[in-house]
Amino acid sequence: MRLEMGNFHVKDIVFGDNTSYADGVLTVDKEELLSYVKEEEPGITTADLRVVKPGEMVRLCPVKEAIEMRCKVSGKSQGIFPGVTSPMGQAGHGRTHALKGCSLIVVGEHMGGFQDGVIDMGGKYQDQTIFGDMVNLVLVADTDENFERFEQQKKNKALRWGGMKLAEYIGQCVKEMEPEDVEVFDLPAVTDRTAEIDSLPGVVYVLQPQTQMEAMGYNTLIYGWDGNHMLPTFMHPNELLDGCMISGSFMPTSSKISTYEFGVNPVVKRLMAEHGKTINFLGVIMANLNVKMNEKDRCAKMIAQMAHNLGATGAIVAEEGYGNPDVDYTAALVELEKIGVKTVGISDEATGRDGGSQPLVSMNPMTDALVSTGNVSQVYDLEPMEVIGELEALARDGNSGGWEGCVKPDGSTTMENNGMFCCNHISGFSRKTCAEF
Repeated sequence: MRLEMGNFHVKDIVFGDNTSYADGVLTVDKEELLSYVKEEEPGITTADLRVVKPGEMVRLCPVKEAIEMRCKVSGKSQGIFPGVTSPMGQAGHGRTHALKGCSLIVVGEHMGGFQDGVIDMGGKYQDQTIFGDMVNLVLVADTDENFERFEQQKKNKALRWGGMKLAEYIGQCVKEMEPEDVEVFDLPAVTDRTAEIDSLPGVVYVLQPQTQMEAMGYNTLIYGWDGNHMLPTFMHPNELLDGCMISGSFMPTSSKISTYEFGVNPVVKRLMAEHGKTINFLGVIMANLNVKMNEKDRCAKMIAQMAHNLGATGAIVAEEGYGNPDVDYTAALVELEKIGVKTVGISDEATGRDGGSQPLVSMNPMTDALVSTGNVSQVYDLEPMEVIGELEALARDGNSGGWEGCVKPDGSTTMENNGMFCCNHISGFSRKTCAEF
């Protein structure tokens, strides 16, 4: 399967009379785009577009989603999110064009929820997320979804779908252009590898996206299918890089993998780069996270069985979330280790504000190679700055990192890492480290 990603490296975003790209500058027609998103998603009642740049003293809250602006040029799918915003078609083939170094960020005008977050474009916490170092186009909007206005857990459907459609609409401006560079992802079928490659250690990437809500509309989507209804599935890595996954609207936001990150997953890209050199990258085992113990056990055993049948001798397991899903995460690592597959785990941890608690709900001596991307309980003291959206949503609407009274009258805020949008970057972007004292 061959995928070509044609890249256009955005250095600035400006408003203008037409949506276009030239010489590193993305020009967007504000009125055209707002008219489009309101027509496509009638549930959006008010909307505005803002441009924010690294170093500006601007805070975004409540952040719902981040998306890379792209368009599909050729292949077996008609759009960048097959099965969601376009008819079902296999991702991972042909050519896709992408606007790099920037993102479309979706922010609620007023109401937030448990799963929403904060991004600081400047100040002490700018580098907590990759988005703080990008130039971003921000869709800030409100909706008529009054049925969930006072719910702590929100589906955010109109805003999320509006963001996806807008990202693709903007991406169309480079469809007919020649990219500045092209990344090629060409991984043959497992049965079509050379003897030399077959002799290298076989490695799988096991992804455990957040799928624990039994009610529909909150979980990660794979080709539009709710991950709660899946069993572990073998997939080609190109499918991930070409838009088969949509981030959900459930779980504390610092542990979430945004739709942007699913499509540019740095661990997958590194495994692809190492294929044929140091490893034989067999592909992706798409798992899920469950609530009931028998479901957790079934999934873990199926992951191991699949890895064994593929001939894997090594696995990277990435868990989106913490707490209850730590059981799924540890179980998968243990089942793989039992059959001789060496594992590395990637997750964040919940060690308490003092860092002294057990980091994962479930631990096992066999899981002896774990990468932590951050402590969800770490406390941040945020200075006042201009807000796009409504900062009070952090305190008022059940955000996982905020609480009543956490927003001070002067606009300064005390919050937990839990509420910083995707900042633990379990996808592999995490910049955090640790020191021993």
